[in-house]
Amino acid sequence: MIKNMGSTDRVVRVLIALVAALLYFTGRVEGVLGVILVIVAAIFLVTSLMGHCPGYLPLGISTCKKPKDPSSIA
Repeated sequence: MIKNMGSTDRVVRVLIALVAALLYFTGRVEGVLGVILVIVAAIFLVTSLMGHCPGYLPLGISTCKKPKDPSSIA
């Protein structure tokens, strides 16, 4: 898999996943909404660990930094 997530994107996703898990496990969010929140948090965590978001592919999004072209440095 080609990585399509930059480091900032990955850190933000991990932070969102941690906040969502904290909200669920402290009982602030319950029921169906809580379960959906935990599922989304798990998806965010897994995709950030892999560095690849399948949802970005159809949209052509990549938050990775583009490598600098060594020939452009003169």
